[in-house]
Amino acid sequence: MNHTYSYFPGCSLSGSAMEYDLSTRAVMERLGITLTEINDWNCCGATAVEAVSSLLGSALGARNLALAERMDPSSDILVPCSACYLNLKKVEMERREDPELAKNLDTILGEENLAINNPPGVRHLLDILVNDITPDTLLENTTRPLTGLKIAPYYGCQCLRPYAVFDDPEAPTSMEGLIKACGAEVIGWEMAARCCGASNMSTKPETAKKLVQKILMDARGADAIVTVCPMCQLNLEGFQKGISRDAGTDLAISVLYLPQLMGLALGLDPSEVKLDKNLALTPALKEKLISILSLKVNCV
Repeated sequence: MNHTYSYFPGCSLSGSAMEYDLSTRAVMERLGITLTEINDWNCCGATAVEAVSSLLGSALGARNLALAERMDPSSDILVPCSACYLNLKKVEMERREDPELAKNLDTILGEENLAINNPPGVRHLLDILVNDITPDTLLENTTRPLTGLKIAPYYGCQCLRPYAVFDDPEAPTSMEGLIKACGAEVIGWEMAARCCGASNMSTKPETAKKLVQKILMDARGADAIVTVCPMCQLNLEGFQKGISRDAGTDLAISVLYLPQLMGLALGLDPSEVKLDKNLALTPALKEKLISILSLKVNCV
């Protein structure tokens, strides 16, 4: 098993999704994995840049690949954020297939004496958890099984589409083995790979809220939704009250990042995986965690 990865946190994990960043780092440390943050990394371009300039979007991603290659060409790039993963993966793939784009990017990177020759592979956190670390390793290191928790795994769009590298985008299952290794139960549901509305929550909120409502309604019966995308996390947990009011029913449910769930099973304290940063953490889940993990009430 590879024990070292170049780490690209991205903008969301440095701010609004810091619990995703810190829980990822804590879980990797507990499993003996070394993450080396890419020095001087920049924004991946997110959603907005493509509308301004396709070349600018590619250049932003290419710079990160060049920085990672200069730092350690032998270590794959671990990317937790699905949007960052998609944008960096897109550059990796398109640069390889488009000589003209590669030439333009080489010119841009040359302004900083950077170059892409044999860049490290761009990989999503979930890919590495499933295929490098493996559910068996997680099971071996689980010290506090989350027995009794019912989890709805939510993948969203960007970690699986359009690059179906490590899972089936229409019927994904990669999270299931990890969740079961933590001792929790995976519920069967239909919305695991459906879109949450993404940035439409800002531009076309009524459309996005209808999508989130369908996801929350289908997740009823679970103790928590677990995701691997900051945009999905924000949409699913940040608008529950208004969506519940519009739907005429209480759709409140806890929404966790996968490393937060894993961290608890690995023996980390709630403070170490930053559960206090989650916007949606229901009293019902808190009570279950206190009972399952034999925690003090003020620890959750």
